[in-house]
Amino acid sequence: MIHEKSFYKTFALLTLSLALQNLLTYGVNLADNLMLGAYSETALSGSALCNQIQFFLQMLVVGASEGAVVMGTQYYGKGRFEPIIHTIGTAVRFGGGIAAIMFLLIFFFPGQILGLLTNDTSVIAEGVKYLQIICFTYLMFTVTNILTASLRAVGIVKIGYIISASTLCLNIILNSCLIYGNFGFPELGIRGAAVATLCSRTVELLIVIWYLKYKEHSLNLTLKKLVFIDRSYIGDYKKTALPVLTSQAQWGLAQMVQTGVLGHMGAFAIAANSIATIVFQIITVVVYGSASASGIMIGWTIGGGKEKNIRPMVKTLEILFLSIGIVSGLAIYMIREPVLALYEISPQAKTLAMQFMAVLSVTTIGTAYQMSCDNGIIRGGGNTSFSMKMNLISMWLILLPVSIFAAFVLHLPPIIVFFLLKWDQLYKAVPVFIRLHRWKWITKVTREETA
Repeated sequence: MIHEKSFYKTFALLTLSLALQNLLTYGVNLADNLMLGAYSETALSGSALCNQIQFFLQMLVVGASEGAVVMGTQYYGKGRFEPIIHTIGTAVRFGGGIAAIMFLLIFFFPGQILGLLTNDTSVIAEGVKYLQIICFTYLMFTVTNILTASLRAVGIVKIGYIISASTLCLNIILNSCLIYGNFGFPELGIRGAAVATLCSRTVELLIVIWYLKYKEHSLNLTLKKLVFIDRSYIGDYKKTALPVLTSQAQWGLAQMVQTGVLGHMGAFAIAANSIATIVFQIITVVVYGSASASGIMIGWTIGGGKEKNIRPMVKTLEILFLSIGIVSGLAIYMIREPVLALYEISPQAKTLAMQFMAVLSVTTIGTAYQMSCDNGIIRGGGNTSFSMKMNLISMWLILLPVSIFAAFVLHLPPIIVFFLLKWDQLYKAVPVFIRLHRWKWITKVTREETA
């Protein structure tokens, strides 16, 4: 175990800063969730399906940005800033291309894509109204998140929660005006929530542009620097980022398939899954913040040539991850009833949501350990392919086949199917523990400085 107070101070500051950013980000989804839930259960279900598409894009954006973060932390540990700029520019190009493809697919085929997630025509109709507007946020969302994520590599995290706080406040105000038609605004229902999000994403991008121009002085990023990059770094970026991008893409796609499985079990299951997922995301912000913080600290340590400090760091982080997971699981279980009291939904949906959150209160402990060790320590150490291989086997050869068989062949109740869709968070702890303690994941992804 590490005893230096500076380690815990750095870990706590990074974790809480990133957790606050995630909390505010998910707060936007929670605001939509609550306000649309009070407006119409069909609108809630429609937006929930659209949020799965947004989640898929978010996974792709994480994949594109993580390459820059992993490389950037190690270059920062070396005290070299110029390569970080080139990797950020490369990440923005990759992410922008992905966002453009997603926009075209959603813009031209919204109904067909939602039809893959549910067979409820009324839910699809509401979802299409939302998608036709929200797809215009994809490119802005991608650029904003890649830039803010990349800045974490050099220890700049406050801009993330400044942006998220601004977005949350604006989104709540606009939702109250446009969903219900308050203060003289037109009542747009689910379209109002989409317009509010579009305005919020625009403000996000403007804030990050302002920050980079006037407040950030470590990298001095400009549009010119992001456009005219050293193309020789593209190969390095691909080697590091593509396994992460592949892992995140198949994970995001798998989550959409999971939503589709529940979506074909009825509107009650869609609404319950939406509520349970939002609660999970809100409560586990510290879990995901600690994973990102550990990845940054591991990258700095390797980049600084202090590999001898890695083992005590890992042992300390493992205990911290488990502790955070237990507390998060208890929190999910304890707040189920107070949260559901805020929703105007059917008794069947409330019962399912209670059951789903009980399942998540247990699987969260596994998430806190294995996800943080995998996406935090191992990925931060430069080994970006392990997660891709493990999730490929786990998700597509075990989890989804078993769940689909249970839902559509055995016709088991939604609560059992939901558990089967989440139990990988427990069993993946075994391969992650084995990989972690073989210590073969420590990899330098940086170039040596040349004269």
